[in-house]
Amino acid sequence: MAYATDIRTAGTFSDRVSAVFKAISEARAQRKVFNRTVAELRALDNRDLADLGISRAEIPFIAREAAYGK
Repeated sequence: MAYATDIRTAGTFSDRVSAVFKAISEARAQRKVFNRTVAELRALDNRDLADLGISRAEIPFIAREAAYGK
């Protein structure tokens, strides 16, 4: 049977707090890209979307890929 003899933490408390705030900031930036992409694509008329090869049903998927990657 194995026993843990070395306990390590993920860093100091301030390191963990700053990592949380960094993750929140990155998530907000990604959400901003998503919202902006959706708004810009929805502002296009059907003809412009057809020229781009995009249907209105695809807009959220395209925006998600633009913001969060594949």
